[in-house]
Amino acid sequence: MTRTSVIIGGGIAGLATAALLAEEGDSVTVLEALPATGGRAGSWEHDGFRFDTGPSWYLMPEVFEHFFQLLGTSAAAELDLVRLDPAYRVYSADAAPLDVVSGRAEAIALFESVEPGAGARVDAYLDSAADAYELAVTKFLYDPYSSTEGLRDPELVRRLPQLAPLLLRPLSSLIDSKFTDRRLRQILGYPGVFLGGSPYGMPSLYHLMSHLDLDDGVLYPRGGITEVIAAIQRLAEARGVRVETGARVTRILTQAGKATGVRLQDGRILRADHVVSTADLHHTEMELLDESERTHSEGWWKRRTPSFGAMLLLLGVRGELPQLAHHTLVFTEDWKANFDAIFGKNPHVPDPASIYVCRPSATDDTVAPEGFENLFVLVPVPADPDSGRGGVDGAGAPAIEAAADRVIAQIAETCGIPDLAERIVVRRTISPEDFAVDLSSWRGNALGLAHTLTQSAVFRTRNASRRVSGLSYAGGSVLPGVGLPMCLISAELVVKRLRGDSTPGPLAEPVRATG
Repeated sequence: MTRTSVIIGGGIAGLATAALLAEEGDSVTVLEALPATGGRAGSWEHDGFRFDTGPSWYLMPEVFEHFFQLLGTSAAAELDLVRLDPAYRVYSADAAPLDVVSGRAEAIALFESVEPGAGARVDAYLDSAADAYELAVTKFLYDPYSSTEGLRDPELVRRLPQLAPLLLRPLSSLIDSKFTDRRLRQILGYPGVFLGGSPYGMPSLYHLMSHLDLDDGVLYPRGGITEVIAAIQRLAEARGVRVETGARVTRILTQAGKATGVRLQDGRILRADHVVSTADLHHTEMELLDESERTHSEGWWKRRTPSFGAMLLLLGVRGELPQLAHHTLVFTEDWKANFDAIFGKNPHVPDPASIYVCRPSATDDTVAPEGFENLFVLVPVPADPDSGRGGVDGAGAPAIEAAADRVIAQIAETCGIPDLAERIVVRRTISPEDFAVDLSSWRGNALGLAHTLTQSAVFRTRNASRRVSGLSYAGGSVLPGVGLPMCLISAELVVKRLRGDSTPGPLAEPVRATG
């Protein structure tokens, strides 16, 4: 008989899980509480501008390619991908900006030009990063940890003496031991933010992230990340998946310890053989399940570390902004103080802040009217569900709008755009409280659980409930972690568990006829 699956959440993890389960033969329904799919990877249109409201980096292209291959297609067939050159630009305090071009030779030349001798050191650093990345993909990321099979792999056991220091030493310590220039340290440390944390609080194993931007390259799907969401939804619906928006789930139904369906806010009940929640795991367990059905207690959650929160600015700007690349990073001089403000004992919005600016209109003429630029600005801030909400045209909470004004002024001064504020014609702010209310995000965090040592790999929350059979999880709160590629892998881990596959590698791609 056909298995019936209901999926809570229509973000990338929910849609990807739906597509893969439908490919397995399931009858699948996706329930998304918001008016549109995408979740954190949403989209907003206003006065001729279209903004991605979440992720904007397309990294780990082989993970996307593998996912599409599982569905009999390819990234090239589904997306219009453009390689960015430079990959990104870096402004750091009063130093001259640096353009980072992907490629080993380019990275070596850049580092050597900034710090004599650093070229050879970054070459060795990237060798280690590539090796760690290969190990992660083949031994860790696709492992559901439903058994100890992967952990007992002889190759992995042999490498434990080399792995142990990378697990126990902070990323910042590894970087600082090899490079002295502040800008180079920041270039190597910033990718840790993609994992929701601080280079001072995550294992140096995550230096593997530098393989992605310095060695591998940075791509952009024309039309924005929303095109990735649309492609996955298109593939899911082609397999019979029913996607329903404006459908908020209020309870996961169980009987005798087994998931039997869901109840919606409008009172409807949908029965299912299998339920997958891709909503924030804290919300799933604390709001959608009874206490006796929760894998983790509230006390357990109090000992966890959420990712940073995010203050987002969506800005439509009159005229050109050549000072900004497609991706631009604006770093503070006191790097450690910036992260202490976010993750320390007295959390507060950093001022000045380290800022990420995406200018997709540098590459894509579909995201802004002619003669205008599109800016997406992300400021990592403490995860605070009571921060006050953002708004359109300055209508957000006073504290959020004041912080946004400071960020705009900082970009204007650091990047040499003195009239930036006067040229803004569209403005929207999004705050951690918006994440908490709209996305049911625990403490208003931006990405999920941060990648600390005790929240990575075998220590990270699993993709299945320990208390309720037939209940699976996917998304940034669970294995393997945060970010678009990790969410695709988390969807695959649901399939692996249902198949009883405990191997550490990805599923075999189907062999299909060609020609």
